[in-house]
Amino acid sequence: MGAMTEMLQKVASAPGFIAALDQSGGSTPRVLRLYGIAEDTYSGDDEMFDLMHAMRSRIITSPVFNGERILGAILFEMTMDGEIEGQSTASYLWNEKNVVPFLKTDLGLADEIDNAQGMILNPDLDALCERAVSKGVFGTKMRSVINQADPAGVEAVVAEQFEVGLQILGHGLVPIIEPEVNINSTTKAEAEVMLLNQITAHLDSVPDGQQIMLKLTLPSEANFYAPLIAHPKVLRVVALSGGYSREVSNEKLAANNAMIASFSRALSEGLTAQMSDDEFNSALDTSIASIFAASNT
Repeated sequence: MGAMTEMLQKVASAPGFIAALDQSGGSTPRVLRLYGIAEDTYSGDDEMFDLMHAMRSRIITSPVFNGERILGAILFEMTMDGEIEGQSTASYLWNEKNVVPFLKTDLGLADEIDNAQGMILNPDLDALCERAVSKGVFGTKMRSVINQADPAGVEAVVAEQFEVGLQILGHGLVPIIEPEVNINSTTKAEAEVMLLNQITAHLDSVPDGQQIMLKLTLPSEANFYAPLIAHPKVLRVVALSGGYSREVSNEKLAANNAMIASFSRALSEGLTAQMSDDEFNSALDTSIASIFAASNT
């Protein structure tokens, strides 16, 4: 059995959740600040991203971070291109940790149009996908944001996501389509109705025999996305924390059957660079245990 087939089986049915380690660009200083590294202690993007790689490496190499509870990990491009203990990050994740590697492929959010933000598309997406395949990556992830229940904005975001998703599928990678609904939206529930309808309609464009994944904001109504979870063209539906605390994220996630976590900030909440290895591993273990439990209720 090839590695991709093994990864597919794990993502499809194994218990666990996906660790989102793909923070980039404007969010990086905030992530480092929460991690206990102030902006005045480093200068320039190179130093900043070196510190981020060190943080991600510390998480990934921790003995509590492994395939028993972690299904997959989403990587930033620079993390994929880096190494951990002499192996490419993707190879290390799969070979040493039994964790399925995914790659963030968008270049951030575009300006808001119709109360939604599409993606800054990567002009070198085909080359990036080819490189990802060569490094043993299983799938990709790309994020858009819906700020209000505007039919035009929701439709544009979903159409773009599926168009690019089909391009990624063509490389043999499984795309995680992430049309996030802003948790602070005054029309969040209404936006989710529009989103469900648009995703359901666009799933017809996925070729028979192929599947995509979905990364969605925890819904206002529990089990609202059950029809997507059951859809034959959806491999797995994962949830983003979207700014909720880990406690609130876990509570909301536990109410949604068969939806698993793909948390970023909620996963690293409470971790700091100043912790000893024992303190760090203990805090990370507590975080992983709580998210695993909420993902598998």
